[in-house]
Amino acid sequence: MIVLGIILLVIGFVTGVSILWTIGIILVVVGAILWILGSMGHAVAGRRHYW
Repeated sequence: MIVLGIILLVIGFVTGVSILWTIGIILVVVGAILWILGSMGHAVAGRRHYW
């Protein structure tokens, strides 16, 4: 999810499409939160680990 967010950020920045930029930021933030919760041992969406 984080990688997809970064790809969308780059594509949105290069092409100037602001919706891709916004979606990319949201995906990076959500992916980072899920990664942190998963690494702390909390079950995220029924999974013990989230990569």
